[in-house]
Amino acid sequence: MKIISANLNGIRAAAKKGFFEWMQKEDPDVVCIQETKAQIDQLSDPVFAPEGYHRYFFDAEKKGYSGTAIYSKKEPDKVITGLGWDVADTEGRYIQADFGNLSVASLYLPSGSSKDERQVLKMEFLDRLEPMLKEMAQSQRDYIICGDWNIVHKRIDIKNFNGNKNRSGCLPEERAWMDKLFGDEIGLVDAFRVLNKEPEQYTWWSNRGQAWANNTGWRIDYQVISPSLADRLESTSIYKDERFSDHAPIIMNYNYEI
Repeated sequence: MKIISANLNGIRAAAKKGFFEWMQKEDPDVVCIQETKAQIDQLSDPVFAPEGYHRYFFDAEKKGYSGTAIYSKKEPDKVITGLGWDVADTEGRYIQADFGNLSVASLYLPSGSSKDERQVLKMEFLDRLEPMLKEMAQSQRDYIICGDWNIVHKRIDIKNFNGNKNRSGCLPEERAWMDKLFGDEIGLVDAFRVLNKEPEQYTWWSNRGQAWANNTGWRIDYQVISPSLADRLESTSIYKDERFSDHAPIIMNYNYEI
């Protein structure tokens, strides 16, 4: 089973850059998209409905903002949208597709970089999300939560740690929360780091300066999985041969059938 997670920073812009042609070449079983920045009625062009895939969207109420989506070869048994509180639901930040005993979700955590109020909101979001994630980790179901978590975990996950350690996405309290996520307190697993422990494995680069050219990046996109799936991981990669947005897609292969 191949799963791709990609923050597209606008699904329409990414389509013009060839995302869906690339996706069909990759032939994934499931694709989790974040930051669609579109309403479903704006996606009538056939490019957004590639042959062989079912598609599900959870749009933000505000047009041109946020939003998540899932494309899947197999029709899910059930699709769940939202997490049950305002920001998660009005901004279209969570969609989940269930296939038998497996749940695959696309999550777009808020960024706190725009202003102090959004950072407060981000930390509140994490507090609300924590018990849900703990329940997922302890569940008999298998979970794969793909998405842009907007937080680096460790020094290895960012090029310029010292210059960013007091900025949203690299704050001590955010990274401590990631310690809980991947530690005993919550107990989920960073799938990428099970297979790849190398430095300079980034998924996002600022559009300012020469960040992309100099690989001054951050790893803020993850596939977060149930502990039961850790030994099912076969391979992983970050696709950087083409640029569809300021993020790069993460590709994971699992020894798992849906």
